[in-house]
Amino acid sequence: MDSRPPLTPVYRTLPEYLRHWAETAPDRRAFTFVDHPAPHARGVHRTLTWRTLDLRVRALAARLAEEAEPGARVALLCPQGTEYVTGFLAALTAGLVAVPLYPPGLPGHGDRLAGVLGDACPAVVVTTSRVMAEVADLCAGARVPAVAVDRVPDDAAPERSVAAPDAGATAYLQYTSGSTRAPAGVEITHANVVANARQALSAYGADEAPVTCVGWLPLYHDMGLVLSVAAPVVQGRLSVLMDPAAFLHEPARWLRLLAAHPRVVSAAPNFAYDYCVGAVTDAQKAELRLDGVTALINGSEPVRPGTADRFHAAFAAQGLAAEVHCPSYGLAEATVFVSAARPGEPLRRFALDRDALAAGKALPARPDDGDAVRLAGCGTPAGQQVSIVDPVSRDVLSEGEVGEIWVRGPNVGCGYWNDEERSLRVFGARPAGGPGGGPGGWLRTGDLGTMLDGQLIVTGRLKDLIVVDGRNHYPQDLEATVQDAHPAVRRDRLAAFGVPGDGDGAGDAGERVVVVAEHTRATRLDDTDVPALTRAVRAAVSARHGLRLADVVLVAPGAVPRTSSGKVARALTRARYLEGAFGAGAAR
Repeated sequence: MDSRPPLTPVYRTLPEYLRHWAETAPDRRAFTFVDHPAPHARGVHRTLTWRTLDLRVRALAARLAEEAEPGARVALLCPQGTEYVTGFLAALTAGLVAVPLYPPGLPGHGDRLAGVLGDACPAVVVTTSRVMAEVADLCAGARVPAVAVDRVPDDAAPERSVAAPDAGATAYLQYTSGSTRAPAGVEITHANVVANARQALSAYGADEAPVTCVGWLPLYHDMGLVLSVAAPVVQGRLSVLMDPAAFLHEPARWLRLLAAHPRVVSAAPNFAYDYCVGAVTDAQKAELRLDGVTALINGSEPVRPGTADRFHAAFAAQGLAAEVHCPSYGLAEATVFVSAARPGEPLRRFALDRDALAAGKALPARPDDGDAVRLAGCGTPAGQQVSIVDPVSRDVLSEGEVGEIWVRGPNVGCGYWNDEERSLRVFGARPAGGPGGGPGGWLRTGDLGTMLDGQLIVTGRLKDLIVVDGRNHYPQDLEATVQDAHPAVRRDRLAAFGVPGDGDGAGDAGERVVVVAEHTRATRLDDTDVPALTRAVRAAVSARHGLRLADVVLVAPGAVPRTSSGKVARALTRARYLEGAFGAGAAR
């Protein structure tokens, strides 16, 4: 049984924390990767102590220093596992700039990987022997050397640790998921990631008692990296990792890990909670005890109360408390975490008038309004400032008015890699009446939201907003209506978006609205009455939103593109629709 670690010190870089825990708690477990080598494997645990992790990090850091000068980029093309953690921390320890990515072969993301590598121009690539051949092929043209973490011997570690990196220097480039635009590398400093890790630990109750972080989110994603690597390193607590594919194959694996550890904090998007509800069997539930779960984070945009309700109803008999659900909000430009509902508090629910919300006002709906927009509050800011600002006039808005979410805090990154103009526009914003933009300004998130009763409520993306006849429509709201209209529509695998009006009467006073939706895996397109499905979808959207859909396209599972973080890529779906890419194999 692990004892409580020494009091967490205050450092400004992750390498300093790693060194501290290696010296003060060397034999404590640091990171465990649970591998599932066979379809029905219960899991093979591979663990690093703080002493072993520190040794491997120092050895790899010394090896990387032979290949690159301080400040050069290091691309992490490792599979999920302890090697990824070692590679990330070694890059930081060596004074290099890590670029968290993934190995070649991730379905649907080859173009993105090539684009990011071309933008970051790494001096060296870190990978593992298991995928070295694929990585070497990818990097052959650019002549970038590749180093396998597991081929660097521990005895290559220098006896003395190198000096801690400058806290204000860039620690890594967090490339955005590309849900609304081409991926861009956010420059996250050493101080940024430590600040955000501490903010998250405080928000989710880890500063009151130690927690165990359990996660399957990919480590190249901002939430996976901060929650499963940075936060455990700062607090000196165990992080238990598994591969995202292992979760998708059998979601009960995640729940077993939640049940196996005390005071667990974990995170997942909306679809994962609903997936568990539908896929975990009664026999699998019978072996679970979930009363040790402290916080379950949901950072989807927006967070809907129904997701938490369904998950709790499915697992309440296993001891899962209703107050562990923590709707949260964040983005890569702020490292990740911005605001969070606190564990131990009831879920804050808001039923908002649909017409008022379309007009930019968050007004309570009538108690009997079945068409109300129901959203969960994302808590209060986590050690940072949040303002709601009119995106055009830059006026700060009052409570209940919907505008762009602006953020300021020690966790906000310092800009986009190699894009000074955009960095100044996004990271140096100033509200109307204040001094001009520049360093020390506010971060424009591009997200829409409001404050109600002290809670941040996220309503959608500014660039995704669909305007028809002067009324605003949130695509995720339309998508929720569509997926409830017919059982053959695959949940969370559809995109609603606007295209230019063409004067045909279908919303030409603004945009025409199109829906591209996957059918469920259990559905055969040949056996589906597509006209009946289309009629049901059109009728539901017309009745609830007063909107006529210009086109409804039903496509095969996997056809709707997603970002590297698993979100539907609406901008890319729209582009493919306009290119006619959904013609073959689709139905209307």
